[in-house]
Amino acid sequence: MIDSPFERAAAAAAFLQDRTSLRPRVAVVLGSGLGGIADHVADRVEIPFDDLPGFPAPTVPGHAGKFVVGTLLGTTVLLQCGRVHYYEGHDFETVMLPPRTLAAFGIQTALFTNAAGGLDPAMRPGDIMIVEDHINLLGANPLRGAHDGRLGARFVDLSTAYDHAVVGVLLDAGSRVGIPLRRGVYVAVSGPSYETPAEVRMLRALGADAVGMSTVPEVIAARQRGLRVGALSLITNRAAGLAGEPLSHAEVEREAKRATVAIGNLVAEALPALDQLG
Repeated sequence: MIDSPFERAAAAAAFLQDRTSLRPRVAVVLGSGLGGIADHVADRVEIPFDDLPGFPAPTVPGHAGKFVVGTLLGTTVLLQCGRVHYYEGHDFETVMLPPRTLAAFGIQTALFTNAAGGLDPAMRPGDIMIVEDHINLLGANPLRGAHDGRLGARFVDLSTAYDHAVVGVLLDAGSRVGIPLRRGVYVAVSGPSYETPAEVRMLRALGADAVGMSTVPEVIAARQRGLRVGALSLITNRAAGLAGEPLSHAEVEREAKRATVAIGNLVAEALPALDQLG
């Protein structure tokens, strides 16, 4: 019986290894509306979350819920199309299952992407922000509870959660393909309701530049397992009180789909260097 987070991740990784002979070192997690990047992967093998032991299916539009393994412009890569969220009712162990599976599969560098609301008044929909740090306002630390040493240290150092070398690779890639990249702090809230204008003012005062409902638990789990981590936030809307119009998930999906080409070009350009980081 699979009854521990470590064993759940190991079983899911073994299933992936049985489905493909490829052993990529880099994984890219695609957030809301960004799954279209997977269409450009050559010789791909698709494995739905539903097929993996212990994996839940995402319930949020824009999250396909599958792994795609293949090559993107010559670099072997694993794409995670969609994710599960805390606000869907999952516990943190389930939210952290995908990144722990990536680690068990042999991934060494993980690039997370998400759709986020812009808190910095200078940000506009369509901007891409490299996450340099985060603030966890989900209500609890995802590592809270019984500790299994096989997953890594209990007291995980997050002083450089977002790897400086990965940030450098992304900046260089953006420069080469002509995509200006912002840099900032991402704050994770539990959702699923959007923030009030008062909450947006509070988050901005705390030092956050973008707000979303994901990524932080996955980053913590990945860092616990020793993965290099990078993250990109696509600004899909200005946060409440800044845009002067109601917020909706449909708007998030529309903006994400518009940005798929830019994000895809950036990821493809960065992949070879990410693959060499080891």
